[in-house]
Amino acid sequence: MIATMDIAVTRAERSKLQDINFDKLVFGRHFTDHMLEADFENGEWKNVEIKPYQPLLLSPSLAALHYGQSIFEGIKAYKDRNHNAFIFRPHDNFRRFNISAERMQMPAVPEELFMEGMRQLVALDKNWIPDKEDYSLYIRPIMFASDEVIGVKPSDNYKFLILLSPTGPYYSVPMRIYVEEKYTRAAPGGVGFAKTAGNYAAALLASAVAKEQGYDQVLWTDAAEHKYVQEIGTMNVFFIIGDTAITPGLEEATILEGVTRQSAITLLQEMGLKIEERPLSIDEVIKAHKAGTLKEVFGTGTAATISMIKELKYKDYTIHFDINNWKIAPTLKKWLTDVREGRRDDKYKWMWKV
Repeated sequence: MIATMDIAVTRAERSKLQDINFDKLVFGRHFTDHMLEADFENGEWKNVEIKPYQPLLLSPSLAALHYGQSIFEGIKAYKDRNHNAFIFRPHDNFRRFNISAERMQMPAVPEELFMEGMRQLVALDKNWIPDKEDYSLYIRPIMFASDEVIGVKPSDNYKFLILLSPTGPYYSVPMRIYVEEKYTRAAPGGVGFAKTAGNYAAALLASAVAKEQGYDQVLWTDAAEHKYVQEIGTMNVFFIIGDTAITPGLEEATILEGVTRQSAITLLQEMGLKIEERPLSIDEVIKAHKAGTLKEVFGTGTAATISMIKELKYKDYTIHFDINNWKIAPTLKKWLTDVREGRRDDKYKWMWKV
């Protein structure tokens, strides 16, 4: 249990809540009335406050703008049937945030600041949590270098923020995915496992090329051979082959250790499927499809939740799926949504009450 942290709070004079059409939410476009802000200076965290959501005043020489020392997380808050607010597995995101910080030579954020700051912020703006199935309040912690100097070295100063954004489904329809074999997202020894801003910037070109061909995202492959599948854009990926759920392993540290990924593994095991976390080649996927044993392919992620894939294209070979006959991914999504929204027993203690 984290002790209550004394955080200065300045309330917004007017709420923007009444200006938002919750039936037409676009992911990441609307932000709540307040945000949390803190500074790392002289080796300690200070100036912790919750304040009205507002622009930041930044120097053109800000280190993060020049050298990319910036990390973030994605977390979600939900309401249960009694309109109580809960956050889904935030301690796992806190742990992963500081793993990213270590890789990017940034200071660790104390648990009290991260968790209690987030709890108080969500409690203040809990009326922004949409009271609709498959909707949520997206929580975005972010930290970036704030030295005002140009020089290639870890910054001495950092800013930590938490923003809140009400959101609906990230992918509202099943996706068409292009298997990428030219561009590379990550390599062993790199930063593929860290949730750092540069990973996403490096993925933009390949995603744009895929979208020009009518695809929604790319399925990344390994850097050495472009043979083994890794992850999809903003998601981890699962393949149901026979009675086994296969997902790329974490050993090479080239993919993100997804919180939804781990939750999916737990629930798939509960469904009775065997789980394999291991290298999976695209050739093995195609062979399974030709043999009739490739049943389903889906992505998992905080923003995306469980996203079904209706088409997978590799070179000149295209796999089409009849998702209307799927059983596993729809059940997994329903179970996970029901846990988050209080309709299914939270026996794994994933929900953290605000």
